[in-house]
Amino acid sequence: MSHNSNIGKSNKLNPRIWSHTARRENGEISIGGISVTTLAEKYGTPSFILDQNDFAMRARQWNSSLTEHFGAHAGTAYYAAKSFISQDVARWIAELGLGLDVCTGGELAVARAASFPPERIEMHGNNKSEMEIEEAIDYRVGTIVLDSLQEIDRVARISHKNGVVQKVFIRLTPGVHAHTHEAISTAHEDVKFGFSIASGAAWDAVLATVRHESLQLRGFHAHIGSQIFTTDAYESAAERLIEFLARFKSEFGYELPELNLGGGYGIAYVDSDDPISSDDAMKKLSSVVTKSCQKYGIEIPEISIEPGRAIVGPSMTTLYEVGTTKEVTIEDGSHRWYISVDGGMSDNIRTGLYDAEYSIVMANRESNAPLRRCRIVGKHCETGDIIIKDVQLPSDIAPGDLLAVPATGAYGRSMASNYNHMTRPPVISVLNQRARTMIRRETYADLLALEVDDE
Repeated sequence: MSHNSNIGKSNKLNPRIWSHTARRENGEISIGGISVTTLAEKYGTPSFILDQNDFAMRARQWNSSLTEHFGAHAGTAYYAAKSFISQDVARWIAELGLGLDVCTGGELAVARAASFPPERIEMHGNNKSEMEIEEAIDYRVGTIVLDSLQEIDRVARISHKNGVVQKVFIRLTPGVHAHTHEAISTAHEDVKFGFSIASGAAWDAVLATVRHESLQLRGFHAHIGSQIFTTDAYESAAERLIEFLARFKSEFGYELPELNLGGGYGIAYVDSDDPISSDDAMKKLSSVVTKSCQKYGIEIPEISIEPGRAIVGPSMTTLYEVGTTKEVTIEDGSHRWYISVDGGMSDNIRTGLYDAEYSIVMANRESNAPLRRCRIVGKHCETGDIIIKDVQLPSDIAPGDLLAVPATGAYGRSMASNYNHMTRPPVISVLNQRARTMIRRETYADLLALEVDDE
């Protein structure tokens, strides 16, 4: 046992990490005014708890920061559906005045089911099928982002067939390296997304697009990565895109009116994380955009962004119940306490996929017991089924205790699987001391319903 001087710290909730209505009262955590014990008793565990007030607050912050710092040049803050989407979330986003970024027919289907305004939808993806393009054009989505030469021709043909002049962006690869995990860095040269500026592919894409009368090229798009804490890479990408806009003007004699600088803004998962605020991010981007436009002699375009994780990430908390505990002696002779919970990599694959870090606290009670070196693991038949690799937690944690992992809104439920035939957890919305099921827990019947008997 060690780090016992940090006993008190193990009970605290860092406001940079947790949703803003999360509290520890009388030893127990509550979210949206409802205790975790009440939530666990009613909805079971594991469960995703979504703080609706927190979600709305963060969506407004990003939207207002964009408007404040870009003024008349503010475009759309598109919520990235891939982070987490449901019909409820789509309706909230619509009501809050944001746009919606989708990248598959499934995400578009959710938007349509929620009657999301089509003109505020942006359709992404590096391999949109014919059917997905048909569906997007049929719904009259505002913008389609083009990602390959084949796709340019494909969107042009389907638009022409439907008698539509489709607004499009071309996704560019600006060749910048964002400081993040390699698997979520998307703007250097050797990636599947976009057209490289440096190689000349981007200009080939421009020439291929403007040839089509059924396509209206509005501007360019770049997305440099995910979980990024500084604006350096965004600023470099913005300047390269603006330089490319200037080249377009010099070649064609007119300016394209829009630029989408993507998303990827990071959030705090652990105490050491220090993410940039929406206000600081937009202030710095506005400054570099203004200077770059002056440098290259073009008007400031309409600037759009794509926050996803930055909105929904801190708004959601995963609630688990402890099942078993086990002490393990490791190679150096020290001990580690394994705490197994009733979820795992089927509801949070990010630790295994990206070596992602998370915080965790005992949620149903406070403890002043000495701290112990712990590893939080799931119930899957995988050694790598780890939620948190190394954490100090009270040594009296026992089966039946509740553990809460904050900041799981982005890519938790959306990347969840049925591995080991686990049923995916529900998403429970909490708002002003009221809770309701947004997405129900899957059942064994759901799993079996996909099977088809031989005829």
